[in-house]
Amino acid sequence: MTLPKNPLDDLYRRPGFMLRRAHQIAVSLFLEETGELDITTTQFGILHLLKHRPGLDQISVAKLLGLDRSTTGMVLGKLEDAGLIGRNVGTTDRRKRSLALTSAGEKMLERLKEPARRVQERQLAAFKPAERKRFLQMLDKFTRTFNESTRVPLEAYRAQTGDAKKRR
Repeated sequence: MTLPKNPLDDLYRRPGFMLRRAHQIAVSLFLEETGELDITTTQFGILHLLKHRPGLDQISVAKLLGLDRSTTGMVLGKLEDAGLIGRNVGTTDRRKRSLALTSAGEKMLERLKEPARRVQERQLAAFKPAERKRFLQMLDKFTRTFNESTRVPLEAYRAQTGDAKKRR
């Protein structure tokens, strides 16, 4: 006797549904590993970015992480309130505020290093080593192909593909 087909299978096999579900799982794994540190994936991304690119302004952070400006402002405010980042008046444009990690932000990023490594390990654990590389290549291809379709394109992809020049 064969079981009847689940009417939700068509929904569950849609790429958009699976991508959303994969994102939920990725965020859950991050929170499981970093829970006691009370940091979100977006906050981690901003801290990591400012570690490697100190002095950026809010708009640049938003573009480099594919975030909308209002979300970026809200997250930066929380990081500033927590004492993890500081804002300084820009040297060339006094209207802009350059962002940098504070010493507490540096320490937090150091504390996040091992949990973040574990998160990546867990996220890729479902795959064999050769599958991991292919999975990441396919995700990269997907996000690059449809980067310009989003409300907030990732600026780094634009620069690499020449799309930034085309849109100017």
